[in-house]
Amino acid sequence: MLRLKAPGSERLFQSPMLEATFGGGEANVAVGLARFGMDVAFVSLIPPNRIGDACIAELRKQGVDASRIIRKGKRLGIYFLEAGANQRPSVVIYDRAHSAIAEAIRGEIPWDQFFTGAGWFHITGITPAISESAALVSLEAVLNAKEKGLSVSCDLNYRKNLWKYGRTAQEVMTEIVKHTDMVMANEEDCQKALGISADADVESGKVEADRYRRLTDQVLERFPDLKKIAVTLRESHSAILNNRNEFLISRKYEVRDIVDRVGSGDAFTAGLIYGFHALKTDQEALEFAVAASCLKHSIPGDWPLLSLDEVKGLVGGAGSGRVQR
Repeated sequence: MLRLKAPGSERLFQSPMLEATFGGGEANVAVGLARFGMDVAFVSLIPPNRIGDACIAELRKQGVDASRIIRKGKRLGIYFLEAGANQRPSVVIYDRAHSAIAEAIRGEIPWDQFFTGAGWFHITGITPAISESAALVSLEAVLNAKEKGLSVSCDLNYRKNLWKYGRTAQEVMTEIVKHTDMVMANEEDCQKALGISADADVESGKVEADRYRRLTDQVLERFPDLKKIAVTLRESHSAILNNRNEFLISRKYEVRDIVDRVGSGDAFTAGLIYGFHALKTDQEALEFAVAASCLKHSIPGDWPLLSLDEVKGLVGGAGSGRVQR
């Protein structure tokens, strides 16, 4: 997507300027994985115009393979961001109707070709929320990935302002999660996208960590083919992971000065996928993912512009913020 943000903490159009960058759930994860040294390709439909060219150039700049992007459609989806401060929340306004990915149809993406040589496929709940046709393409992708023997992960990423085309998030996401191996979520995602509640008011930010075992057990019971579920605890900047054998809890980070929280969940997902491939245990993967998410809060924009050494350093205790000379 094209991201248009008001400068600093200004309200939208308080001044006649908007900062233009690129982002989006799956793209953010791809960038994070590429920066961690993994071979990663991004699949999407992007229009054959200058905006699409700039978007693809930015992905390539970060080391993402853009050869599986189909150049089609008339426009790239846009979101407008007004960054909050203190008690004023951030505001996102979507402009994604009739974008290239919103008008994608089943059968036009050659999944057999694109999945050749791949081992992992990741998707978010944002893509199937855009339109009914995008939802059908999302399910098509997941089914093809499973048929090809890929591991499939899904970040539920519930976005209430996108589910407007007549099908509910629960209808669509339940079917997609049936065919996934790994789910990433927060407590609101589980409640709104899967209809599974933590027995607490998720919007109050007061969900107790000890309830997450019951929440994740319920998800794993509902979806027997699911191997793992990771849940981020936004109020304490930590996370848990239930892999059916262990219930793991990460270290908590205190994040005081948030520069940009958008994309921090995607940084977590990128860190988790990297950890599952490169680290020895699920606990190590979880700690790496939470550290990546913590660091992303300090970086403007959607992209998790992190290095492997930075994240490993924070996991190892190098979080003083002192100037590195």
